[in-house]
Amino acid sequence: MWSVDAQAVLKAHPSTPNDAVRSIGVRLRAVEPGVLEFGYSMSAEMSRVCVPSTDLGVRTDALWRHTCFEAFVAPADGAAYYEFNFSPSLNWAAYRFTAYRDGMSTVEINRGLEITVRRGHDDLELTSTVRLGQVNDLRDAHRWRIALAAVIEDKNGRLSYWGLRHPPGKPDFHHATGFAMEVARS
Repeated sequence: MWSVDAQAVLKAHPSTPNDAVRSIGVRLRAVEPGVLEFGYSMSAEMSRVCVPSTDLGVRTDALWRHTCFEAFVAPADGAAYYEFNFSPSLNWAAYRFTAYRDGMSTVEINRGLEITVRRGHDDLELTSTVRLGQVNDLRDAHRWRIALAAVIEDKNGRLSYWGLRHPPGKPDFHHATGFAMEVARS
């Protein structure tokens, strides 16, 4: 049984500040066996943040080109990992990589990722439920390494990159440095 209830604060990459965003927090919790809920909470001057319009809530590639929240999950003892993208538009994506930025493939999920969004004058909350139990190598792992991230687009089209930790150099959510949270079966 996975017993998860953790909170974290994302930090902007030093090369991509965004002074419209005051903070981005994430709550990660297990809501039932094999099901994780990712809750992102952004406090910002929302008139300066570009948020995609509500869409159909379907699988969509390249969500990271605009405001998007992300989670990367890896079995603690392997090179493979999964990337999940959650857009405020309700669209989503899920990919598997066999190693660092290598062997990318689409993950088939029986039920799509469930996303809810609440937009306010000075904040945005996005919650996504992911059924990791449908993914063989995640379901069978005893520990997961997790990277939490966000891409925020401002009204001028500039992107800022937010993560738990950033590696040296340019923003890179796939880098092992970002997998700063570890979750184990209880």
